[in-house]
Amino acid sequence: MRYFTPSPLHERLGLVCLGVGIQQGVLPAVGPRTLDHHVAVLVTVGTGWYQTPDRRRTTVTAPSLIWLTPGAPHHYASDPETGWDEVFVDFTGPATAAYTQLGYIEPDRPVVPLTDASACHATMARIARAARRDSSLLEVETAAFVHELLVNLRLARADTNAAGVPVLDALARDACLPLTVAQHAARHGMTPAELRAVVRRHTGRSTKDHLLSLRLGRARELLVRTDLPIAAIARRVGFDDPAYFSRLFTRRVGLAPIRYRERQGRTVPRDSSTLVPARVEGGGGSPPCGSC
Repeated sequence: MRYFTPSPLHERLGLVCLGVGIQQGVLPAVGPRTLDHHVAVLVTVGTGWYQTPDRRRTTVTAPSLIWLTPGAPHHYASDPETGWDEVFVDFTGPATAAYTQLGYIEPDRPVVPLTDASACHATMARIARAARRDSSLLEVETAAFVHELLVNLRLARADTNAAGVPVLDALARDACLPLTVAQHAARHGMTPAELRAVVRRHTGRSTKDHLLSLRLGRARELLVRTDLPIAAIARRVGFDDPAYFSRLFTRRVGLAPIRYRERQGRTVPRDSSTLVPARVEGGGGSPPCGSC
């Protein structure tokens, strides 16, 4: 186990690691106790239990994540006969609020079943290696790995389904199609309100704003990577009115499309536009996601 105290300057990185540890076997029960920071406990082998303040117990079966969040009483232990293998990382920082709002940290769900904990375990192992006492980069390096850990823990959840990341993947694929929010929702068997809740939970945006961000992101790629005219780019990202596209792009990005292309300062090969599939005919004339 290693514990350390980052400086206030390090805390301005958004997340800082406070400690890391690896334990195996039959371990003493933890708690009941309450902490003032976050801890991610990754159980990779074995079983045990987690007890809520009202004394209800939940079985913990590897691979699983136990969330310990500030101010939340907790009490847990490995099986008294077989034990378990665990790795834990203590962390804090102002970015925890945004990660919680986006659903990466779940105070209301302390035990989270995982599908494959290998990527999470590898990141925690890197934190442990970076936490050597003679490292002048300890605070910055471990802080960077905590961000990576939160992403890997989110990807490893066993309950990722149509109410989670796959919906966002589908929106990314279909963002340039001429579909309303209601039509996007219907394609996933959801109401607009249900889709809005999912998108808001995972991106912090409304569905309309998220789709617009995806379309403008692809427009930026086309401006940099191709010599397509602005009107052609507008059509490829789902705008039939190039003037409206230019006004919207200018308002959101801060530069007109042509100025954005010039600002990148890149020379575009003459034949690069042939690498971008042509506008798909039919169905409103907008390309699928991969063609935007």
